[in-house]
Amino acid sequence: MSASRTARERVRAELTREITDIARGQLATEGASGLSLRAIAREMGMVSSAIYRYFPSRDDLLTALIIDGYNALGEAVEKADAAVAREDHAGRWLAVCHAVRDWALAHPHEYALLYGSPVPGYKAPMDTVAAAIRDTVVYGRIVSDAHEAGVLNPRDGFPAPPAAFSGDAGRVRDIIPGVPDDVIARALLAWTGLFGWVSFELFGQFNNVILDPRAAFEHAMRCHAALLGLPA
Repeated sequence: MSASRTARERVRAELTREITDIARGQLATEGASGLSLRAIAREMGMVSSAIYRYFPSRDDLLTALIIDGYNALGEAVEKADAAVAREDHAGRWLAVCHAVRDWALAHPHEYALLYGSPVPGYKAPMDTVAAAIRDTVVYGRIVSDAHEAGVLNPRDGFPAPPAAFSGDAGRVRDIIPGVPDDVIARALLAWTGLFGWVSFELFGQFNNVILDPRAAFEHAMRCHAALLGLPA
């Protein structure tokens, strides 16, 4: 019984991987809104009813793809951070930024699923949250570590966040613990700036404008590091 169950589980895992692999191909050709369980079943030589045993609906398949994408990006960011000395906070930040950009360029359609236009009619369930914040947790740890080490030195001349931001900062502090509101405001600006730059590059807004995108990206992320007060 145990061996039989293990074999069934192995077959199910293999078929699930095949389904999600084909679905990622559909993202490239049809976009997320064009994802079709019936088309995947035809490509696999399955009757359409059989595929619903693995994914009861298109939204369940979308959720699986989103979780896989967030986990893949999170793993890339975690590995990049782990490869840099803990005390090199600016180096960790730059490594994380390049990991995000490199992953996005290597997986443009998955990046678009995560950070592009919402899929009509789809609402991501809470199941996606843990995977979605893996990269953010790493980023928050870098900022918190620099603050705790006493090396975070934000530059003067920037306006203080409004009083209404205090409640928002308190929620973000779950991910960036131990830092004041103004640092959280700068951290959010830097993090969204990273993804804004990557999205502009990936979706073509820099075409025929930025001719050395990696060098320009490096400079932009160093500027964000300076905004945060990370030591050079």
